[in-house]
Amino acid sequence: MARSLNEWLWQHEFWLPPGITWEDMQESEDVHYPQPRDLLLSIPFALILVVIRCAFERAIALPLSSKLGVRDKQRPKAQPNPMLETFYSTCCKNPGEDELLSLAKQCDLPVRKVERWFRRRRNTDRPSLSKKFCEACWRFTFYCISFFTGLAVLYDKPWLWDHRECWTGYPQQPLQPSLFWYYLLELSFYWSLVFTLPFDVKRKDFKEQIVHHAATIFLISFSYCANYIRIGTLVMVIHDASDCFLEPTKIFNYMKWKKTCDSLFMIFTAVFLISRLVIFPYTVLYNTYYYSMEIFQPFFGYYFMNALLIILQLLHVFWSCLIIHMVYKFILQGTMEKDMRSDTEESDKDEEREKIREKEKNGIAYFSNVTSNSYIQRNGSEPLNNRTHLTNGHVKER
Repeated sequence: MARSLNEWLWQHEFWLPPGITWEDMQESEDVHYPQPRDLLLSIPFALILVVIRCAFERAIALPLSSKLGVRDKQRPKAQPNPMLETFYSTCCKNPGEDELLSLAKQCDLPVRKVERWFRRRRNTDRPSLSKKFCEACWRFTFYCISFFTGLAVLYDKPWLWDHRECWTGYPQQPLQPSLFWYYLLELSFYWSLVFTLPFDVKRKDFKEQIVHHAATIFLISFSYCANYIRIGTLVMVIHDASDCFLEPTKIFNYMKWKKTCDSLFMIFTAVFLISRLVIFPYTVLYNTYYYSMEIFQPFFGYYFMNALLIILQLLHVFWSCLIIHMVYKFILQGTMEKDMRSDTEESDKDEEREKIREKEKNGIAYFSNVTSNSYIQRNGSEPLNNRTHLTNGHVKER
């Protein structure tokens, strides 16, 4: 069964244009084509990247964060409560009003204390500022290395300047060693992001990030197997260009360097919108959809490749809307608002309000106590205290 499935999966009709078979893609001593088995190397390389990342964050990024003044906010801890902890771990992290009332009765606590416990417990699970800083430093380092590696690999390639060259001789385009290692570097990195998803900072677009990583891995893998190497390298360089500005924007935001952060954010916005909404559609989508048909007729790989690219473009539109909204807020307020994708920390505002209310109540009680005593004195209903009669601000004995 596995053999028949393998034969069905690797039918040349799926992967190669009409009129080309796997026999036409035979390798020789001087000519090498992409082989699907090469992609298996990305798994151990991804694990190596995870190890390098852990060492980088501990040895470089974390000490750097303390030197640059990145301080974690002191969070009040939730008091140990086995019943609430069990509910938090197994049922719900953000219970509704009915659940809060039920838990308050079971624990014999006021509802506000139960609500405060869950708020503090959720804040405990949120990533610290130093963790965000370390993650941003790692991604910034990788994106810079990847982007400049891509430029070094592609600067002398004809398809970087003439996009029709992406299809010259397709699919019989020999694989160059520099392109192979560039592909392996990018694919390994995205596999490493998948491996560390449970431990990375979770943002509001967590599901979109999963879709993005999956589409990127499928896109890189399929483009390699179908020898869409040339168009794939363009996709990777275009994506890394804007990411090189996103991560330092986060870094300076964590450092509280607002002016630098705002300036980098505006640069990132310009690069992102131009690269993802202008360059990507023309250089990649139009190229893959239109120029490729000058060389061959559409086949399964053609449709599948374009479908993956369209998924990426839809994600570009989604993130562009978030960025444009942030720019709009920036223009109105004069400073960049917090990342809309970030899960902001909940403050104990209700607790602070309770303290204010208690102070107000105590003040009102004290004021009413004083005024009632004065009223009693004026009416002669109750004798005055021997040491509370004031004359010109001094206490006098009666």
